[in-house]
Amino acid sequence: MAAATATGPKAPPGESGGPAASALSMERIQSLTELADLEAAYSRLCEEEKVVQEELDALLEQQSTIENKMVALHRMGPSLQLIEGDAQQLAGMVTFTCNLAENVSSKVRQLDLAKNRLYQAIQRADDILDLKFCMDGVQTALRNEDYEQAAAHIHRYLSLDKSVIELSRQGKEGGIIDANLKLLQEAEQRLKTIVTEKFDTAMKQGDLPQVERFFKIFPLLGLHEEGLSKFSEYLCKQVANKAEENLQLVMGTDMSDRRAAVIFADTLTLLFEGIARIVETHQPIVETYYGPGRLYTLIKHLQVECDRQVEKVVDKFIKERDYHRQFQQVQNSMMRSSSAEKIEPRELDPILTEVTLMNARSELYLRFIKRRIIADFEVGDAMASEEVKQEHQKYLDKLLNNCLLSCTMQELIGYYITMEEYFMRETVNKAVAMDSYEKGQLTSSMVDDVFYIVKKCIGRALSSSSIDCLCAMINHSTTELESDFREVLYNKLKQGFPATTFQDFQRGVTSAVNIMHSSLQQGKFDTKGIESTDEAKQSFLVTLNNVEVCSENIMTLKKTLESDCSKLLSQGFGGEQAQAKIESCLSDMAAVSNKFRDLLQEGLNELNSTAIKPQVKPWINLFLSVSHNIEEEEFSDYEANDPWVQQFIVNLEQQMTEFKAGLSPVIYDTLTGLMTSLIAIELEKVLLKSTFSRLGGLQFDKELRSLIAYLTTVTTWTIRDKFARLSQMATILNLERVTEILDYWGPNSGPLTWRLTPAEVRQVLALRIDFRSEDIKRLRL
Repeated sequence: MAAATATGPKAPPGESGGPAASALSMERIQSLTELADLEAAYSRLCEEEKVVQEELDALLEQQSTIENKMVALHRMGPSLQLIEGDAQQLAGMVTFTCNLAENVSSKVRQLDLAKNRLYQAIQRADDILDLKFCMDGVQTALRNEDYEQAAAHIHRYLSLDKSVIELSRQGKEGGIIDANLKLLQEAEQRLKTIVTEKFDTAMKQGDLPQVERFFKIFPLLGLHEEGLSKFSEYLCKQVANKAEENLQLVMGTDMSDRRAAVIFADTLTLLFEGIARIVETHQPIVETYYGPGRLYTLIKHLQVECDRQVEKVVDKFIKERDYHRQFQQVQNSMMRSSSAEKIEPRELDPILTEVTLMNARSELYLRFIKRRIIADFEVGDAMASEEVKQEHQKYLDKLLNNCLLSCTMQELIGYYITMEEYFMRETVNKAVAMDSYEKGQLTSSMVDDVFYIVKKCIGRALSSSSIDCLCAMINHSTTELESDFREVLYNKLKQGFPATTFQDFQRGVTSAVNIMHSSLQQGKFDTKGIESTDEAKQSFLVTLNNVEVCSENIMTLKKTLESDCSKLLSQGFGGEQAQAKIESCLSDMAAVSNKFRDLLQEGLNELNSTAIKPQVKPWINLFLSVSHNIEEEEFSDYEANDPWVQQFIVNLEQQMTEFKAGLSPVIYDTLTGLMTSLIAIELEKVLLKSTFSRLGGLQFDKELRSLIAYLTTVTTWTIRDKFARLSQMATILNLERVTEILDYWGPNSGPLTWRLTPAEVRQVLALRIDFRSEDIKRLRL
C-alpha cells in the first residue's frame, strides 16, 4: 500500500491540503536519488498512512450514530411543516392586532385633542366669566371699602392666563372684554393708591392693627417688595423710638445702681431682644402672605436700623467710659517702661467685662438672625438650583459680616485684646512682686495668683463668644507664662541651691573664724548669713514646687478650655476655621507645659549635683576604707557590727528628710530616682577599686541587698533595673570558682539578661584575690 501511495498518481490541486494529504509531492519523491532520503520519505509516508487509517476507523465507528440522526431528521419533516403553518397563522393574527391597535390609538388621540380643546373652551369661558365677576366684585368692594375683597378680585384678575384673554379679545366679544379690562386696570391702580395712603396714615398714627391689615394686602396686588419696605420702615421707627427711650434711661442711671457697670451692654441687649421679638412675631405673617424666602428682605431693613442704634449706643459707651483715652494710655504704658504714667489695672476690670458682654450679646443676636434667615431660605429654595442657593448664602454672609454691628464690635474687641493683655501682664507682675510663702505650704502665693489671673482673662475672652478674641488671649496667656513668668522661676532656680552645712565644715573653720572676728568688731554676733542660707534653700525648694504646679495647672487649664470651646462651637459660634484655630492655640499651651517640665528637670539636676552628690560621693568612698578581703572571723565581726552600709543608709535618711518635708511627693520621688542612679554609678566605681575574698563577696552581696531594700521603701519607682549591673557583679564575686560563671552565661543564662560585657565580667572576676588570672583569661565568654 505504501508503494502504491508512493507511485500513485499526483493528487489534483486543491485536494492536497486535507488532513490525509501527503506532505511529500510526487515530484519531490521522484527527484530523490539517495537511499537514505528514499528511506526517510518511505518512513514518513508510512506514518501518514497510519494517521489516515485511524481517521477512517473513527469515521466508520460514527456511522451508526449519524444514520440514527438522519432517521430522526426524516421523522421531523411533517412536524416542521405543521409548525410552519402555525407560524404563518400567528403572524397574520399579530398583523391584524397591530392594525386594530393603530386604529384605536388614532381615535384615542382624536378624543384627547377634542378633550383638550373642550377644556380650553371651558377655561376661556371661565376666564371671561371671572373677568366679569372680578370687575363687578372690585367695584362693589371699593364702594363698600372692603379693601381685602377688592384686592382678592384684583389678585384673581392678575392670575388669569393673559394668552386666553388675548384670544378672547379677538373674538366677537372683544369690545366687552376690552372695556372690562380697562375698568379692572383702573380699579387696580386706584386700589394700589388707596392701600398705600391708608398704610401711610396708619403708620403715622401708630395703629398696628391697620398697619398689619394693609401690609397683608400688598402681596395680593403684586407689591411684595413695596409692602415689605413700608412695613420695615414702620418697624424700624418702633425700634428707633424704643432704643432712644432706653438710651435716655441709661443717661439717667445712678452710678450706684447694681447694673450700672454693664448698663451699655444691657441697653444693647434690650435693642437686640426687641428686634428678635419683632422677627418672631411677624415671621408667620410674612411667610403666610408673602411666601417663603421674603424674611431676608424684612431683616435686611431692620438690620440697617439696628446698625444706626448700635452706633449711637457704642458712641455713648466710648464717651462715658472714656474707652479710647484708656486704650491710648494702655498703649503708651506698654511702650514705655516707666511706671509713672501707667494706668491701674483694676480700673480696666469693669470696662473689659462690659465690652465682652456687649460682644457676647451681639454674637447671640447675629446667630439668631442667621438661623432664622437660613431656615426661611431652605423652605424657599427647596426646588431652586444650586446657583440660587449659593447666591442666597452670599447675601446672608454679606449681611452678617459687613453690617455696622459686626464692624463696630470687631473694633471694640481689637481695643479690648490690647487692654486685656496689659491687664494680665501688669496683674501678673504685681502677683510676682507680692509673692509670699507661708510655713507648711509647698508653694508660694504667686502660683495661685498668676493662674487665677490667667484663668480670669481667658474666661473673660471666652465669655465674649468671639473665637478670634479667645484665640488671641490664649496666645497672649501662653506668651506671658512662657516668657515672663517662666523667666521669673528660671532666675530663682539660677541662683542655685546653697552649699550644705557638711560642705561648710569640709571647707574648714576658716570662714567661721572670719565671721566671728567680723561680728566681734561690730559688737554683735550676726546670724544673718545662716538665716539667709536657710531661706535660700527654702526658696529653691519652693520654686521647684512652683514649677511643677505650673506645669500641671497649664495642662488642667488646657483640658478645661477644650471642654468650654467644644460647648461654644457646638452652639454655632465661630466660622469654618474655628476648630483648627483653637486646636493650634491649645497645642501651644501644651508645649509651654513641657517647657516648665524641662525647667523642673534642670532644677532637679542642679539640686542633685549641688546638694546630694557632694555628700553621697564621700559616703560611698568610705566603702574603700572597709576591707572586703576578709576571713571567717572578720566576716562574723562585720555581721555583728556593720562597717559601712547601715551608716550609709542613716546618712541618706537624714539627708532626704529635709527634702521630703520641703518638696511635693512627685518632685521628691523624682529626686530620689536621681539619687538612686547616682548611688548605683558611684558604688560601681568604688567597687572596681576594691579587692574581695570569697567571704568579702558575700559581705558585699549582703550590703547591696540592704541598700536596695532601703531605697525601695523611699521611692515608688522600680530601682532594681538601676542596680542590675551591681547585682550581677555581686553574683560574680560570690562564685566559688572561675568556671562557675559558665553556669550563668550564654545559653545557661535562662531569663537573666546580662548587663555586663565579657570584658567587664573578667574585670570583676579579677577583683577576687583567690582567682588566678590564667583561669580568667582561659574563659570563653
